[in-house]
Amino acid sequence: MDSILQDLSNRAIQYATTQGIQYCDARAEIETAKYILIENGEIEHARDISDKGIGIRILKDGAWGFYAISNPQTFEEVKEAINQTIKITNAHSQKKVNPKKLFPINTKKIKKDYPVLKKPQLEDLIKIGLECDKIILEKPQIKKSIINSWFTNNSKYFVSSEGSEILQTFTDTVIEMTVTSHESGLTQSVNITEGGRGGIEQITKNNKAHASAHEISEKASQLLDAKPAKEEKTTVVMNPDFVSLLTHEILGHPSEADRVLGKEMAWAGGAWWKDKLGEKIGSEHLNVFDDPTIEESLGWYYFDDEGVHTQKTSLVEDGILKNHMQNRETASIFDAEPTGNMRATNYRFIPLIRMACTCIGPGIWSPDEMIKEVKNGYLISNMKIPSIDMKRYNWSISCQYAQKIENGEITDLLRDVIVLGTAPEFFKSIDACGNDFTVRPITNCGKGDPMQSMIMGNGGPSIRGEATVKSVN
Repeated sequence: MDSILQDLSNRAIQYATTQGIQYCDARAEIETAKYILIENGEIEHARDISDKGIGIRILKDGAWGFYAISNPQTFEEVKEAINQTIKITNAHSQKKVNPKKLFPINTKKIKKDYPVLKKPQLEDLIKIGLECDKIILEKPQIKKSIINSWFTNNSKYFVSSEGSEILQTFTDTVIEMTVTSHESGLTQSVNITEGGRGGIEQITKNNKAHASAHEISEKASQLLDAKPAKEEKTTVVMNPDFVSLLTHEILGHPSEADRVLGKEMAWAGGAWWKDKLGEKIGSEHLNVFDDPTIEESLGWYYFDDEGVHTQKTSLVEDGILKNHMQNRETASIFDAEPTGNMRATNYRFIPLIRMACTCIGPGIWSPDEMIKEVKNGYLISNMKIPSIDMKRYNWSISCQYAQKIENGEITDLLRDVIVLGTAPEFFKSIDACGNDFTVRPITNCGKGDPMQSMIMGNGGPSIRGEATVKSVN
């Protein structure tokens, strides 16, 4: 962390406390990043990105104000930012009837460095990307290969008027691969993302990137000979990659307390289980949690952007809705504790309640056992595109491919498959969860106005339930 930036943040808090504020925090952040894009064996571009600045948040007279300043050099710039923030709060405080309350937390003065086994370099991204691209293009049916890989080095310093001083330093490394096959007028596309919080090992250990490149190339080629699925409501076994997106869209977002309160209805929607705390919303096999402490996931962090220490939060237990993801303000409203889910994309944005690593909990079934009991159904594999209503009640999610299950055996490969259902009906139908729990990287979750894109983890095991399956052109 830049010592000048850190000192300016400390001075910002000191000055703000003399201006009659209820609360103030500052987030100084420095990010450097390198990106490489490879298409069909050619490096399309390489980018270096560097950014640093301070985001200042103030609570005064029952209203929030926020102001971000890039690369400040003098305290006068920061002082002016605070004065502007106070003007913002003053403009809105006259409209506030109920002053906001913040759930009290323990303050910390601490430094956390996240492990990096091998520091990533641009040369690593190029080498791995070209190797994966070569693997993909070995199949003659493959017409396009896109490899987008990147790493970021981040340093975040949080300081508050309550006394917290928290410095966190971490690296994220990710590779995204998309494959397109074409033959006889039919086109198919398969993609995958690998990576996590850490160094280049996040895409190289267990030969992860290369194995995934081979897998998606093989599948994209096979899908050219696959059949479409007929429409039917039936038993589905969903693999962990597909489950991670299902969890994200229909369990994760509705668990954000600001959505539950209706504060995002105008642009991002609400929650299908509003006012249902303590009620049964799924089968006894459904357990859901959010856990920022899962190491190496993109949602791993020790302290959120309010200085709240993170821990695993149980959201659904044995099908019963137990909690939402809470910030300090909503925790006071729900008479709960803050869950450490307040995050911003970077210093330029005010923090929002965001998923960290939201997952369906594992069960005791092996995937083979789950499939063996299905007389007629489908194995649904790998996430693609979601379509969800405003309350995350009605949902449809396409998968990258599916396979027919007949009398406990996997038979035909199927293409262009979409899975549909309603949230309560589907979650109450779950009768088995697998022992193959997996966390997947999510790199593009959007929320807020202005829109904030966030990285995180989502996951779960294979699950079995009832839904409608059909193919679409």
